Amino acid sequence: MRNYLEKIDEATKSIRQKIGSLSPKIAIVLGSGLGEIAEEVKEKIVVSYDDIPNMPKSTVVGHEGNFVFGYLEDKPVMIMQGRIHFYEGYSLKEITFPIRVMKKLGVEVLVLTSAVGGIKGRLPLKVGDLVLVKDHINFMGDNPLVGEHYEEFGERFPDMSDVYNKQLRNIAKKVAKKLNIKLYEGVYVAVKGPSYETPSEIKMFKKLGANVVGMSIVPEAIVANQQKIKVLAIVYVSNLATGISKNPLSHYEVLKVAKKLINRFSKLIIGIVKEI
Repeated sequence: MRNYLEKIDEATKSIRQKIGSLSPKIAIVLGSGLGEIAEEVKEKIVVSYDDIPNMPKSTVVGHEGNFVFGYLEDKPVMIMQGRIHFYEGYSLKEITFPIRVMKKLGVEVLVLTSAVGGIKGRLPLKVGDLVLVKDHINFMGDNPLVGEHYEEFGERFPDMSDVYNKQLRNIAKKVAKKLNIKLYEGVYVAVKGPSYETPSEIKMFKKLGANVVGMSIVPEAIVANQQKIKVLAIVYVSNLATGISKNPLSHYEVLKVAKKLINRFSKLIIGIVKEI
């Protein structure tokens, strides 16, 4: 039976055969409804997850299931159109498999995006707002580093004091200001899902200091941090969290919000890539 390392190597080799000498330095994981950002990539090479051995498949509406390779602002990039989620039944090792492959391909910077619920408190968040993640709280009940450890991944007990790279956050704030895009900064709390949070859970998260809540980002950030990949995470408020919103929550509403803000989000991401 092949071990985890062999599966990573096999997937990497398969991708390398398809993209040739292109060596992506920046990877971008696109959240729900944000797949259109990949349309900005030049000299595009699209690789379906179906054509990559050992690659988990995304089953969620709004997540296409492709890697898009090419150039963004003349920088070699790879874009993940379709995130793999914990709630789809995969293990955290499986959903962070793409991050391991990114490292093998030469990625040095990882930009994470996602839809989130806004927790009104210190930040006066409303639907459509963008939030720069400065730290996280892991309420998923698991960690992607649990289990067999491979030395080439990095430290067994990695430091977590600067997961969301301060230098990259400063670049993001500078670009947002230049583009006149409002960008809040806050703490992301991750839950397993797929059910949305209860009003009591949201009250607890608010007391813990969380500003937004979502079902992704954290496992990817933990693995990237272990591998010394610099992480930047920008999320969009697709809904106000349960107990704050007056309406029932739905994934359909998430995709509607994404469609409205895609141009603004795209400009910000491209502007940041240009400055990295």
